[in-house]
Amino acid sequence: MAITSRLARAPRPTPASSPSSSVAAALLASAAALPARRFLQLHAHLLRTGLLAPSSSSSAATTTSAFLSLAAASLPSSRALAILNHHLTAPGSLPSTLHCNSILRALSDPADALRFLRRMRALGRRGNAFTLAILLKPRCALSHARQLHANAVAEGHLRDALLATSLMRCYANGGDGDGARKLFDEMPVRDTVAWNVLITCYVKNRRTKDALKLFEEMRGRESEVEPDDVTCILLLQACTSLGALDFGEQVWAYAEEHGYGGELKVRNSLIAMYSRCGCVDKAYRVFSETPQKSVVSWSAMISGLAANGFGKDAISAFEEMMRSDVAPDVKTFTGVLSACSHSGLVDEGFRFFDMMRCEYRLKPNVHHYGCIVDLMGRAGLLDEAYELVTKEMKVAPDATIWRTLLGACRIHGHVDLGERVISHLIELKAQQAGDYVLLLNTYAAVGDWKKVAEVRKLMQEKGIQTTPGCTTVEHNGEVHEFIADDDTHPRKVEIYQKLNEINKHLRIAGYVPNVSSELHDLDSEGKENALTYHSEKLAIAFSLLVTPQHRPIRLAKNLRVCVDCHNFTKMFSADPNASTHTFDTLMIVDVMAEGFGAR
Repeated sequence: MAITSRLARAPRPTPASSPSSSVAAALLASAAALPARRFLQLHAHLLRTGLLAPSSSSSAATTTSAFLSLAAASLPSSRALAILNHHLTAPGSLPSTLHCNSILRALSDPADALRFLRRMRALGRRGNAFTLAILLKPRCALSHARQLHANAVAEGHLRDALLATSLMRCYANGGDGDGARKLFDEMPVRDTVAWNVLITCYVKNRRTKDALKLFEEMRGRESEVEPDDVTCILLLQACTSLGALDFGEQVWAYAEEHGYGGELKVRNSLIAMYSRCGCVDKAYRVFSETPQKSVVSWSAMISGLAANGFGKDAISAFEEMMRSDVAPDVKTFTGVLSACSHSGLVDEGFRFFDMMRCEYRLKPNVHHYGCIVDLMGRAGLLDEAYELVTKEMKVAPDATIWRTLLGACRIHGHVDLGERVISHLIELKAQQAGDYVLLLNTYAAVGDWKKVAEVRKLMQEKGIQTTPGCTTVEHNGEVHEFIADDDTHPRKVEIYQKLNEINKHLRIAGYVPNVSSELHDLDSEGKENALTYHSEKLAIAFSLLVTPQHRPIRLAKNLRVCVDCHNFTKMFSADPNASTHTFDTLMIVDVMAEGFGAR
């Protein structure tokens, strides 16, 4: 029914009758999708009929609260604030704290909400802890969160768990892990939600070791709470990032002991953790024993098989999924396309890509196109891949796709196309260090050290710094980190001695350093020396010192492995004189953040 006809038929108040709350409710229900002009007409009508007049009755208060919340949500901010200020200053019509909170919840712009709060307080309505929690929008600025934190401290509201955890989430989203921890320590009472928020904060800010330490703190004697299923999921995700297999299995043992082992989300996280740690058999066992497999379960298993080189098995799992009447989603197709890419299955890759678009009507995203470009690049179809990116993609290519194609150009020696790809990266005005490192790799590969120097100077001028390559090893529940030329480890002398010993064995076996991995203009001997103490090699030497014989060695890497370290690990694992261990190297690549990184 049109709002104009409702206005025409609405009864007007007479001295003998009071405004009808049912009429007001009907008008407000009709106003949810009104344009601004009609909404202002409704406002005028409600004022004229007395439905928004100051009143002590609960019906008038409810009508006023509902209208003001609707105004805050429906009108442009300037119009909404004008109406709100009118009702705040009208004699006898100051909304209650409850009503003010409803209005604040409807104001989408944090700046508008903060202005309204100041106006409330200037008129004597202070609000409560929930008022401040409402102002902590999910994406509010860090400065905004710190200002509200100061207000909470001054007014003694930090005892409120909702407010404190909302503040912690804002610190987490703003990248201030120390601020979140400080707030957490100040909380007089910390429930499981607060612990989980802090773990999330650490995981988001790549402080995964700190996230794992919280698990021990929660289980300690001084803790008043115990980890729940959400805690287990978060910790398994952290173990996935670090490749911390032993710790992940401790979390899983805890989950089973406390009745969370049957939770589907916990099992899915465990499948992903085992897959990223190279334990495909264990991942498949958990997957097989999961009674009601969701699309997430299938996608995790397919992606895990693909990442570990079992491309045909991943495709078989995908086909079994379709026979199980579980419809694949976009993440499932990312996994199966990745499997085709890693295994060089070009025809199968295009078949699944067409299946996604035509049979399942799923719109390919940049990740799907990235898999296809990688597939074509590995197969040497570089010109065709460039044609796909520039003319056929339905989404704008990002720096990662260009980076993937550029890597293929380097592998196949297609310098001309590589230069064209670089021009696209420059057009994107990429500010990630990985994009500039790609330029360094390309020019260094052809020996153009002048261009290398120019790129380095440009990075210095822009203040762009590459992320240092970091390799982690888990030993006895503790995660050890190494960077290139690391001299901070307490066993550094033994580590360097062991690495020198390994190098001697490998050189006898035929290992020759691949100096193309070194991006500095040095002579051959200087480049070999620079490559000798990369983080992976130091981590391998440490692992040999502390790991019992015939036990697997697993490494986790934050960036892509250079060609030399890749060759080194292959030679090491094949040389019986270098090690009596089973070498199972795990390299976790964050291509979205950096791609090829500094060592």
